[in-house]
Amino acid sequence: MEALTVATTYGAALFEAARDTGKTDAIAEELAALDQIFRDEPAYFHLVCSPSIDARSKRDVLRDALEGKVSEELLHFLYILIKKRRIGQFHRIVKAYHKQLNDNLGVSTGTLYSASLLPADKLKSLEEQTGKLLQRAVRLENLVDAEIIGGVKIYIDGKLIDASIRKRLDDLKEQLM
Repeated sequence: MEALTVATTYGAALFEAARDTGKTDAIAEELAALDQIFRDEPAYFHLVCSPSIDARSKRDVLRDALEGKVSEELLHFLYILIKKRRIGQFHRIVKAYHKQLNDNLGVSTGTLYSASLLPADKLKSLEEQTGKLLQRAVRLENLVDAEIIGGVKIYIDGKLIDASIRKRLDDLKEQLM
């Protein structure tokens, strides 16, 4: 629970700073790219999280790697995370920042499960249909779930829209029982 509070607090603080400088979208893109780098290179992420390495060395490593490639605001934010020993929460902070950004834009994000990845036009159509239901703009991440058999399942804003063949078969089985 504490980790979520830390992530939400730091994500909101970064969002406020980005909004004040008019760089919310640019910082969102930089965060996503850096988050992906940290996921692709876990040894690098463990290095900047390691308690056995002093904060100055960590800052130097980040500065050497990122200076001129990310905004000064993001680089200084990373320095703060290192100083406060919160860099290990980076992935959660990125999620919190993007949630704050989407809330500010009036966009709901969710997950769409299908038996196979959907083409971009079909995904866009489902986003529009879901948006009409929720009366908000919607962005969906498409994940594969082979148990669905066909159709889709959408989790968004704590709601489940289940239009899968698996659900229909389960409903039919229950009716026959």
